[in-house]
Amino acid sequence: MAERRKTKRKKEQLLSPKDEKPSKVEYDIAKYLRQKLPVKKTSLLSHKVEYFIASKAVDCLLDSPWSTGKNKTEILFTTRDCVADYMDMMLRHKFFHRARKIIIQKEPKKKNKEKEEENTADEVKEKEKMKEKHKEKDTKSEKEDKELEGKKEGEEGEKKKKKIKLDMHLEQVFLDGNEAYVWIYDPIPLKVWIAGTFLVLGAIALCLFPLWPRIVRHYVYYLSVAAAGFLVFIIALAVLRMVVFIIIWLLTFGKHHLWLLPNLTEDVGFFESFWPLYHYEYKGRKQEIEDSKGSNEKEKAGSGSKNDDRHSKEQQNTESEGENQNFNENDSSVHHINGDDDFEIVEPKEDLTDEHNRMCGESQS
Repeated sequence: MAERRKTKRKKEQLLSPKDEKPSKVEYDIAKYLRQKLPVKKTSLLSHKVEYFIASKAVDCLLDSPWSTGKNKTEILFTTRDCVADYMDMMLRHKFFHRARKIIIQKEPKKKNKEKEEENTADEVKEKEKMKEKHKEKDTKSEKEDKELEGKKEGEEGEKKKKKIKLDMHLEQVFLDGNEAYVWIYDPIPLKVWIAGTFLVLGAIALCLFPLWPRIVRHYVYYLSVAAAGFLVFIIALAVLRMVVFIIIWLLTFGKHHLWLLPNLTEDVGFFESFWPLYHYEYKGRKQEIEDSKGSNEKEKAGSGSKNDDRHSKEQQNTESEGENQNFNENDSSVHHINGDDDFEIVEPKEDLTDEHNRMCGESQS
């Protein structure tokens, strides 16, 4: 029996590692990393988790007191390999585990076949002709537009972040690189401990209410009555506003909607819930109002197109009148003889006739 017990103890010692429980230094390093190391959130097996990148964790520990020796701490990390080995030991102690990244790609939207069938052969030919006409003119502008579009697409690609999903990795080893590691160690923050202690103390104080002084008990009683009255007042307001709305809705056959204190039951602040005092809507003859709006918009659009046509016609008329005047002036100055294109008869202009008359008047005098 004694030999069997000895063999069992030896097997247990061989199977169970010596450093099964993490040390205090590991807990301190884990807390330091949870505070300083940047974390990203994603889903792993339909659970929301927080993960970090291995290279950033190594950089963080190289700037930590365990590598610089601040506050008289032992220097544990001198190189990146030392940090990687220590993080591997923490991984085996289940502070975190390795995960595999999976990029979520959106499936391209299927094009509707109906829209493709609508594009007939005639429309395609017309588009091709228009493109051939404008190719020579728009070559330069197209190049510039392509360059601008390329720059914009590059900027948008940088702005758009790829969505990543995690999955369990088969090889649980720490590697200094762009590998993802999910946090298992989640320490309870100090705020939660403080809030919990206050709740426990408050519960004990309420249990000891009969032992409080009389004055304190009277003030607490008055405060409780005031709080209960305030709650009853808010509930009465909610019921009253509902009754008023229903009465007006029934009397007007659903045309008039009046809400008193519309933000009373909404998810807003205390003072915002009492403002505005009322909200009124008229919901009668919706179709007539919409039809009248549509007809007005069509009339505006038609009048706008008519005005544009008038302006274009006036511009064409003015241009044609100017051309006719120029043509008439040229005809009045020069006349060609039928059959003899070499000879021209130039009519005297008004300026020359006036000068000739002046000369004749002077000679006679």
